Amino acid sequence: MVDLAQTSATRAHPLQTGYAGVGSVPVTLADNATRVSLRARPDALAALSKALGLTLPTKPKSTATKGDRTAMWIGPDEWLIIDAEGSTIVADLAKVKVLHSAVDVSHRNVGILVTGKNADAVVNGGCPQDLSLKAFPVGAASRTVLGKIEIVLLRTAEDAFRVECWRSFSGYAYSFLQESARDVAV
Repeated sequence: MVDLAQTSATRAHPLQTGYAGVGSVPVTLADNATRVSLRARPDALAALSKALGLTLPTKPKSTATKGDRTAMWIGPDEWLIIDAEGSTIVADLAKVKVLHSAVDVSHRNVGILVTGKNADAVVNGGCPQDLSLKAFPVGAASRTVLGKIEIVLLRTAEDAFRVECWRSFSGYAYSFLQESARDVAV
């Protein structure tokens, strides 16, 4: 029989952030960035790629990166482009004389970084996608769900992910990932 007098549990406040235990997975906010939602037909890709300075990916889960700029394939005619704050993505694309839509969504989205050992388990706490390295290698990106919200997920390293979500859902996503990190660390 367990002696309850010698056993104790520590209750964590429900709004406590982070987890200081061994094996925790950091969940942090990404730096501000310029984000552009780009829509275009296949015949426009060459001109748009030239303006962006990278070749737009055309296969599911694929990305292209040059410097601080990353273009993620989101659908057959859709990309999410993320670059460092102060980027000129929209201005660069405005010069292109092919049919396309480039909308700055920088203030709509928030980036959350999940890094460290077991980062995949933390994200899988609410994302049903197979995040094994074989199925979702470094550089893979997709539109998926986390809990009850839509996200764009980018694997930036073997043990690192970037979660992009709408600002209105960012508190939910951030708290969800922190709770998942506490669960994984236990």
